[in-house]
Amino acid sequence: MEYRLRRFDGDYRWIVHYGVPRFESDGTFCGYIGSCVDITERKSSEESLHALSGRLIHAQEKERARIARELHDDFSQRLALLGISLGQLWKKLPEAEVEERATVREMLKQTKEMSSDMHSLSHRLHSSKLELVGLVPALIGLCREIGEKYKIGVHFTELGSLPNITKDVALCLFRVTQEALTNIVKHSQAKSADVKLGANAKGVSLRITDTGRGFDPDLKNPAAGIGLVGMRERLRLVGGSLSLKSELMQGTEIFAEVPLTVYANKAQERAQAVGE
Repeated sequence: MEYRLRRFDGDYRWIVHYGVPRFESDGTFCGYIGSCVDITERKSSEESLHALSGRLIHAQEKERARIARELHDDFSQRLALLGISLGQLWKKLPEAEVEERATVREMLKQTKEMSSDMHSLSHRLHSSKLELVGLVPALIGLCREIGEKYKIGVHFTELGSLPNITKDVALCLFRVTQEALTNIVKHSQAKSADVKLGANAKGVSLRITDTGRGFDPDLKNPAAGIGLVGMRERLRLVGGSLSLKSELMQGTEIFAEVPLTVYANKAQERAQAVGE
């Protein structure tokens, strides 16, 4: 076990304690053999890494939002104007110039497809729906979008009335769902997936399952591993946890949970800040 211990000079240090029971040949218990190791430096390093990871995730979200705004406000508008110009050019071309009209029409079609893809990319980078209407509508829209784009059935279910969670918790659960569904599309070869958002007196939970080919969690998969590390780190930052169950050809289940005390404390902190 790990605990804090005051050293002779009054400084508190982190200790990891190992203990093994000793028995005589007849089974009589003789006590323990153990050792204590000072791990204060290791603890400090872990805290620094966690803090750095949190700052990186927040910086990533800010950059996602900036790029999404650029795509939506600048590039999407320019593509829209280009589409209008191509449409006007197509109308002005004489009907006798069949080949030219067909070329312009194909360019107009490709421009519309690029505009649609850019809109989808902007939404994946930063969901304005999450900020405007909340987590549940945003998740419904995400499931519908991925289902339509990749031709798989993604079913969303809300279990219980969602409490007033913080923006950080909502964004975390949205990103976990987004990452999990992306992994399903890329790796599982599943034809369907289920997303269930639950809420009760203990907190908020998110369960994402598929019936795809699954994988062995004990095997190192760099592609999947990075995604799982990111999900765990996001949940850690909001006081939550992540568990994973998967078997070969038996599908995968991802379960995320954020205790009620986490966002209740956050709400209390905000209220105190406003009162001050």
